Amino acid sequence: MRARKNLEKNNMPATQSGRMRPKVIVNCAMSADGKIASRLRKQTRLSDEADMARVHRLRNDCDAILVGIGTVMADDPSLLVKEKYVDEVKQPVRVVLDSKCRISSDAKVLKPGSRTIVVVTEGNSRDVPGAEVITIGSGSHIDLCLLLEKLSEMGINSLLIEGGGETIWSFVKSGLVDEFKVFISSKLIGGAMAPSPVDGEGFGSEDEFTQLTLKSTKLSDSGILLEFVADNFNK
Repeated sequence: MRARKNLEKNNMPATQSGRMRPKVIVNCAMSADGKIASRLRKQTRLSDEADMARVHRLRNDCDAILVGIGTVMADDPSLLVKEKYVDEVKQPVRVVLDSKCRISSDAKVLKPGSRTIVVVTEGNSRDVPGAEVITIGSGSHIDLCLLLEKLSEMGINSLLIEGGGETIWSFVKSGLVDEFKVFISSKLIGGAMAPSPVDGEGFGSEDEFTQLTLKSTKLSDSGILLEFVADNFNK
């Protein structure tokens, strides 16, 4: 397994057990008012062409890309790097969090192009053509620390999280996000029920908040990219 460019293994983060885990990078796009889709939760393209090229270069630089089953069911992504954006394509491993193993046999993420791992919980494992199924956790809870340790054992040193909001929240809540990249488009969507990049229950008090440091900004024709690093990364 190739390692993410410029990522030294001895600088990799660790779980609470002290075992090495991949560097976790969240990448998303949102409207100017903080929404990732309309109240109907239909797939919405918010990145412009320049940002799409950046996303595919980022995918190409990572060992694996992860989404939740909700994203697979709603958007049916292939999670592959498009050749038109990258000179030398290196497809990442595709990881789907699917505790109940609800993934459809027709899902694009199961098509040829790269290795696919479907993560389920105890009692929900079944044969999924086109994927390797691994069991981590019980009930509806996938143990993310154990998953990251398992991925590290597979040689995965960098993991790109692309959604959805509930999945991103689960990593934020667990303190497992090292970098957070968000493209803010020039569109307004509105709606109290429209999803945001980080959904879920959310933190209740200020002392629980995840603190980030802004590392860079980049303007494009229709928005701005903000790149943050978690304050506890590599501390």
